[in-house]
Amino acid sequence: MIVFVHGVPETAAIWRKVRAAIGQPSMALELPGFGVPRPEGFGGTKDDYADWLLGELKAIEGPIDLVGHDWGAGLTYRIATAYGDVIRSWAADIGNIAHPDYQWHDFAKIWQTPGDGEAFFANQLVTPVEERASLYEALGLLHEDAVEMAAAGDALMGESILGLYRSALPNAYADWGPWAPTQAPGLVLSPTEDMFGDAAMAAEVATALGARFAPIQGAGHFWPYEAPAAGAAVLESFWSSLPR
Repeated sequence: MIVFVHGVPETAAIWRKVRAAIGQPSMALELPGFGVPRPEGFGGTKDDYADWLLGELKAIEGPIDLVGHDWGAGLTYRIATAYGDVIRSWAADIGNIAHPDYQWHDFAKIWQTPGDGEAFFANQLVTPVEERASLYEALGLLHEDAVEMAAAGDALMGESILGLYRSALPNAYADWGPWAPTQAPGLVLSPTEDMFGDAAMAAEVATALGARFAPIQGAGHFWPYEAPAAGAAVLESFWSSLPR
């Protein structure tokens, strides 16, 4: 089973085009708080999300090919390095966030600052969806995709984003590293136009994890929306090379 995990500020809908392009059995998990409720007592830290994902994967029958984007990628790196026996393979983008020298982007720094993060999402909630969507369009999304993503943002998602980012200081590696080659074969995806990416850092992470490294040419950060066919082709090439 191919299992997709989305990121921030997204829902599982971001994977619908990729899932259609691959034409294989798959599922897209919905992170708690991102378009769906959070379980009672859910803490909302990166470790809470990793534990949740581990539980979801253990409940799936058969070999799992895990694919993560953005924070879903961060969680995929955690599963691959700490719980590699539950997956057959893994693929994840934004490899630089798993680098020991990674520094968070400017949005993350706002979200990690008490008061500033709350004000950011309070402002988002009173901003019309079309206006919020224009930011995603500027990053390369089609209008309908930008509106879909912007419309999903709500107070719970904002709270969930704050919890995730504030639990990852100075970066995820500080708690989850050091890295070693993973038990399951892996692939680090590198969209060539990702404004939040760093190909050199991502390649170093791929080497540390014993994983392959593959660019997605001409694609930006939200490649599952922007370039689903190109992303699917890279993934399918990787999966076809694995022993069955």
